[in-house]
Amino acid sequence: MTVPTKLNRQQILGFWASWAGWTLDGMDSVIYALVLTPALRELLPQSGMANSPADIAFAGSILFALFLMGWGLSFVWGLIADRFGRTKCLAASILIFSVFTGAAALSQNVWELGLFRFLAGIGIGGEWAMAGTYVAEAWPEDRRKQGAGYLQTGYYAGFFLAAALNFTVGATYGWRAMFLCGAAPVVVALFTLMRVKEPKRWENAAHAKSATAPLAMIFAPEYLRRTIVNSLLVSIAIVGLWAGTVYEPTALLGLAKAAGFSPADGTKLVSLGTAILSIGTIIGCLLAPVLAERFGRKKTLALYFTGMAISIALAFGWALALPNGLKPFLIVLFFLGLSGGNFAIYSLWLPEQYTTQMRATAFAFCTSFGRFLGAAANFAIAAAIAATGTLGPVIALTAIPFLLGLFVIPFALETRGQKLPS
Repeated sequence: MTVPTKLNRQQILGFWASWAGWTLDGMDSVIYALVLTPALRELLPQSGMANSPADIAFAGSILFALFLMGWGLSFVWGLIADRFGRTKCLAASILIFSVFTGAAALSQNVWELGLFRFLAGIGIGGEWAMAGTYVAEAWPEDRRKQGAGYLQTGYYAGFFLAAALNFTVGATYGWRAMFLCGAAPVVVALFTLMRVKEPKRWENAAHAKSATAPLAMIFAPEYLRRTIVNSLLVSIAIVGLWAGTVYEPTALLGLAKAAGFSPADGTKLVSLGTAILSIGTIIGCLLAPVLAERFGRKKTLALYFTGMAISIALAFGWALALPNGLKPFLIVLFFLGLSGGNFAIYSLWLPEQYTTQMRATAFAFCTSFGRFLGAAANFAIAAAIAATGTLGPVIALTAIPFLLGLFVIPFALETRGQKLPS
């Protein structure tokens, strides 16, 4: 049995800095989902709007779309990282999303909340690309694939952390205190700047600059097809992420109310549901590299996409509509989380398809482009919720993109068994 290459101190420090940033990124994203209903219940009347459940769902979808648009603009981080380095941009992206998450606690109306979430989205969107690129380039070849799976667990550990905060801080002090907790990543940003060095692979590539800009490289004839296909696949995953994750707390609050729970107990139930979702996703992330090595990247992603389609349809199209759907919904949440581990596949797969000179740009572009489509999907979801006055059937329809994605996957590049390009 081959003994894995031992990690050096910098590789360990860099991984934990990336993992912690990705954890707090996930925490930040879920904080908003968890406090969506109480925040909008307070801010909509202050903005001259009604705050019925349908109004909250509609406004929430619009704010999610604004957040994703900010997230989409984060593709600029890739250009900067390919020019100035991975760790500097990692620290800067963490700093931006933490500052504006904390600022959201000061919102006096829905417009201010939307602005702060848009700006936080620009920072949050860069963290995945920077962290994923760093781990791929810094870790030894025989361990980087497992590193991608480990890294992705951080985002969903952030879900669990947000659930714990909501169970304690949120239930006691309210939604503004939850946003203030989101300012904590500043510490991680400072640590990254002071302690983590650039990967040797990037330093070597930086000395051999190309006359072609990285953004032009990823659209060169050799890379055009994979860039388009990767962007479409990540877009599908993002639509499902926001359907399954963001609306889960709102759905659980409705189920808790129907079951006779008090508002405080409903908040705690939402935390439990988010924890179940997180545990499932962490397991899915750890399984992803193992399955991808055994069956290939494309077959593994197809398996996860099928799981997402079935889980979304069951959770929002079936369990949510049952007279006593609370327990079935919680059970399906675990499998929804398990399938949500598909994001770990991108963390190991995208870096394998591009050279070091353009890797961060490619990673950031493919993940950011999907967020623009995700924003468009949220506008469509908002319109559908407003027209129908219901949540479950609308969200259940987001299972369809995953089924369509099964027809896109065959056009992707299979990289199983290949080394990371120089």
